[in-house]
Amino acid sequence: MRESQKKFKSPPKRYQPRGLSILYEDHDILVVDKMSGLLTVSNEKVKENTAYYLLNKYVRKGNQKSRNRIFIVHRLDRDTSGVIVFAKNINAKRFLQEEWQGFKKKYYAVVHGTLPKKEDVITSYLAENRIHKMYSVDDPKKGKRAKTGYKVLRESKKYSLLEIDLLTGRKNQIRVHFSEKGCPVVGDKMYGKKEKGIKRLTLHAASITILHPYTKAKMTFEAKVPDYFKSLVNSSN
Repeated sequence: MRESQKKFKSPPKRYQPRGLSILYEDHDILVVDKMSGLLTVSNEKVKENTAYYLLNKYVRKGNQKSRNRIFIVHRLDRDTSGVIVFAKNINAKRFLQEEWQGFKKKYYAVVHGTLPKKEDVITSYLAENRIHKMYSVDDPKKGKRAKTGYKVLRESKKYSLLEIDLLTGRKNQIRVHFSEKGCPVVGDKMYGKKEKGIKRLTLHAASITILHPYTKAKMTFEAKVPDYFKSLVNSSN
């Protein structure tokens, strides 16, 4: 085993990042469970309260002059929770991004209503409009191919709990596909409907299986599905 593959000891608690649980760390990768509501990277309004900013601070362990840093491999929407993989060097970043489409990503979501097919694959081409909202088009030249596999795990009068295989990684893909099926993700203010009493967007990146950028070993990282998802479905029976 390469020395760098040994799991790191957690740093002092004061350096542990807010809103993030560290699932795994070595010299090449840092894997976290992100809470709903935390941006992956900064936008015009939010600069510091992001996973990227907080984890850069974390790997420097309080040393402002440290050259340690992290690299973005992929992103989760602000209100989506779950597993994110960051690289800790440029070679790891390049490898992970080159191989990313082939890695297995599993999500869980609660959607409005019930789907006629209890297991299916949704395929479309996704394009983006001027206000950065995604939508499906028929013309392959005007959009990027998006594939979403799903299986219904539980249903009630109002909601369905789904296990989702993200077969491609397009922006807002899951949210768009189920919205266009007439079953938007619960809590989705952009592609769905506002509903009183809903605590959050019910979309969670539950697991990712990757090849390690150095050892090429297959590794799976999991983040527990929030209890809120099941309780929401159960409460509407």
